Amino acid sequence: MNAAKLRAKARATLKQNDTGSYTRPAPGLYPNQWLWDSCFIAIGIATYNPARAAEEIHSLLKGQWRNGMVPNIIFHDPEKDKIGIRFWDSKRNPNAPKDVATSGITQPPMIAEACWQISRHMNKKEARAFLKSVYPKLLRYHQWLYRERDPDQNGSVALFHPWETGLDNTPGWIEELEFVHMPWWIKLIEKTHAANFVEKLVRRDIHSIPASERLSTRAALRLAHVAFGLRKRDYDAQKIMRRAHFVIESLSFNSILLGNNMRLEWIADEIGESIPQQLQKRFERAKESLNELWSEEYGKFCHRNYLTGRIVEVHGIAQLLPLYSGAISKRRAGQLVKALRDPEKFWLTFPVPSVPKDSRYFRPRAYWQGPTWINTNWLLIDGLRKYGYEEEAEQIRLASLELAARSGMAEYFSPLDGSGAGTQNFSWTAALILSLLSDTKLESQ
Repeated sequence: MNAAKLRAKARATLKQNDTGSYTRPAPGLYPNQWLWDSCFIAIGIATYNPARAAEEIHSLLKGQWRNGMVPNIIFHDPEKDKIGIRFWDSKRNPNAPKDVATSGITQPPMIAEACWQISRHMNKKEARAFLKSVYPKLLRYHQWLYRERDPDQNGSVALFHPWETGLDNTPGWIEELEFVHMPWWIKLIEKTHAANFVEKLVRRDIHSIPASERLSTRAALRLAHVAFGLRKRDYDAQKIMRRAHFVIESLSFNSILLGNNMRLEWIADEIGESIPQQLQKRFERAKESLNELWSEEYGKFCHRNYLTGRIVEVHGIAQLLPLYSGAISKRRAGQLVKALRDPEKFWLTFPVPSVPKDSRYFRPRAYWQGPTWINTNWLLIDGLRKYGYEEEAEQIRLASLELAARSGMAEYFSPLDGSGAGTQNFSWTAALILSLLSDTKLESQ
């Protein structure tokens, strides 16, 4: 592996996808700005241009709603995705911004982490100014999450759509969709064999990527159906809770939120602020709640159905992400690392697969159903270092770099042979390769 060549290739990918104020995840397929994409992208850009990385975050926060929500998609250029803007119609909610179109849902809350990482590449004066500029918005976002998505104050934030997890079609979410009532229009499409027409009209993903790698049209239509239900209720949390299709306390989302709660606390301390007492209490309750998601029946952490309290088994990498939270015991961390090191589960030739090899769902090149992703590797490296597993963290770091050296800046990779899959020139792959090359230990403190 030639580090200099790899670094140059990663920076060239980011330059290609830079629109000026934000970075596209990839050319063609992903023209807009996505929440956690931009966070990971900013982490990588910060290694060589922290001012541009800060601009990435400021651009993202232009989409923040008045109630504090940060949407998963910001449509900065209406001409690039008119269908997406009409699909979401976010202005149905009075809290949506007036000057920019957005989606009506959120995504894993990686913003505090990104801001902290950016600040580490600035001088003290620049870092303080940047953190002071973003802190009020970050605070409002975390307050919104616990106010709107955890109304019973049990400590776990609930999600309304699989897209909010960022792990769109991991097996657990597709299973949960089977509990959602099948609307008449999906039945009609299937009965009349109109799926081919639908695919040509709206399945932009399979126009450029083999259909075998993506979710089925049936599953895609179910996801759209759930989104339509949210739009019908104007993205109002209270209305949605009363008549919801899908309300899940996601293990991965809450693990990531907890890690970012910690970063927000550090940011507040750095600029001489204090987390409001009420929110601080929610942070502490959230740690307890995450640990309550351990299932003795399954021998691992699980999701939970918010409406029924039913435990939802995790079939993928989410079961390892409590490491990133920093909120679990050393004993539980050891149990997760044991599963991680199992060659029949996650410790494959190119770890870490998004679904373990021994799962009936494992497909090594199918989106979130088996491939290795660099962003989840980055999160796990951070989590492993929090608990002192330096050797495992280093092995995953080196495997990640080897994947990019072999197969370029692919969206995701086969954990078996390292081949690239999905779209090429993927921004968060490139950005996080730069982060891993800098080997900053991700500052796990």
